[in-house]
Amino acid sequence: MNGTDRLFDLGYAERILPALLHASVYTILITLVGFAIALALGLVFAVLRRSPIKPVSYTVTFIVEFIRSTPLLIQVYVIFYVLPVYGITMSALTAGTIGIALHYACYTSEVYRAGLNCVARGQWEAACALSLSPWRTYRSIVLPQAIRPVIPALGNYLVAMFKDTPVLSAITVVELMQQAKNIGSETFRYLEPITLAGVFFLIISVSFAALVRRVERAVRLP
Repeated sequence: MNGTDRLFDLGYAERILPALLHASVYTILITLVGFAIALALGLVFAVLRRSPIKPVSYTVTFIVEFIRSTPLLIQVYVIFYVLPVYGITMSALTAGTIGIALHYACYTSEVYRAGLNCVARGQWEAACALSLSPWRTYRSIVLPQAIRPVIPALGNYLVAMFKDTPVLSAITVVELMQQAKNIGSETFRYLEPITLAGVFFLIISVSFAALVRRVERAVRLP
C-alpha cells in the first residue's frame, strides 16, 4: 500500500454518504423511540419505588439496580437470543429498542427519584390535607416541580443512549456504526466510513444537546 492509499478519498466518501445518512436516520429513530419509552417507564419505576406496599417497592428497586449493574450488551443478548428459547421472539430492531429503552429507563428512574425527593414535604402534606388523590397529587403538584430541575440530567441520558446504539449491532441491528463497518469490510477502506460515522455522531449528539437546552429554557421558571 502506498502513501496515497491511506489519504482520505473525498470521491469515495461522497459515494458512501447516502448509505450512512440512511443509517443515521435509522439510528436517530431508534434513539427517539427508545428514549420516549425510557422516560415513561423510568417515571413508573420511580413512582413505584415510593410505594408504601413494600413488596412492590422492593421488587422494583431490585429490578432497577440489577439492570443498572449489568452491561447493556448482555441485556440485549438475553432479549434477542435467550427469550426465544422460552417462546418470546422478536425482530432485532424490536429487541434492540426494548433493550436500550429498558436499560436507560432504570437510569432515568434514578433521575426522577432525585427530583421527587427534592419536592418539599409540605407539598405532599398540603395535598393530603386537601384530600387529593395520589394521581392528582403527582400530576398537578409533585411532577411539575420534580421534573423541571432534572431535565438537563435526562438530556444527558438522551445523548448517552444515542452513543450507545452501536451496541445493538451485536444483535444484527444495522445502525450507523454497523453500516460504516459493513461498508469498510466490503471495500477494505475503513478510514472514510468510520470518519464519517464519527462526524455524524458528533453532529447529532450536539444537536440533541442543543434541543435539550431549548427545552430547559422553555420550562424554566421566570
